[in-house]
Amino acid sequence: MPKLLHLACSPRADSESAAGARVFLDGFSQARPDWDVDLMDLWRDHLPEFNGAVLEAKYARINGQAFSDAQRDGFAVAERIALRFALADRVLISTPMWNFSIPYKLKHWIDVITQPGLTFRFDPARGYLPLLEDRPTVVILASGSDFVTGMNRGRTDMATPYLREALRFIGINNVRFVPVGPTTGPAEPIRAARESAHRRLAELAARF
Repeated sequence: MPKLLHLACSPRADSESAAGARVFLDGFSQARPDWDVDLMDLWRDHLPEFNGAVLEAKYARINGQAFSDAQRDGFAVAERIALRFALADRVLISTPMWNFSIPYKLKHWIDVITQPGLTFRFDPARGYLPLLEDRPTVVILASGSDFVTGMNRGRTDMATPYLREALRFIGINNVRFVPVGPTTGPAEPIRAARESAHRRLAELAARF
């Protein structure tokens, strides 16, 4: 059965990014009822601490050294999480913007899966090369400011370029971002931004 992996990155069930994800998934399920939706809630699903045996395993792998038993066990956890992503035919990431960038849970997930031999490799002649096959990916990015019209109140969006580059590094280039914002301030701009984003999400879901 083909699979859509949904990375839910907000701790709030009623957040704007979560609401956008529900719109997208409703449309996607109607368009592709035979697909499985694999929800990975980064605030509920276990992510290993990126230290100790897991970190040592990464450097052992980079240096071509054999794993110790502890390193093998630690790396296996990261491998399972990376495999869950690698086996997805489509990907949905719904996330808020925190302090100009992404929540630390999403950064944690990226650090766990970005491993040599799993999602990238190094070639002395060609440099770093991705190991994952490209697949359609949608990123819902909710922010307090309006980065669509430029009324961003002096804030900078570092989340979009970071996510684009982090995904490109492991092989995911077919990424479409759907911003939702502003999510704070006067009610009318919030409503208009939400409705515009939800229309686009429904359109994307129908052909995703």
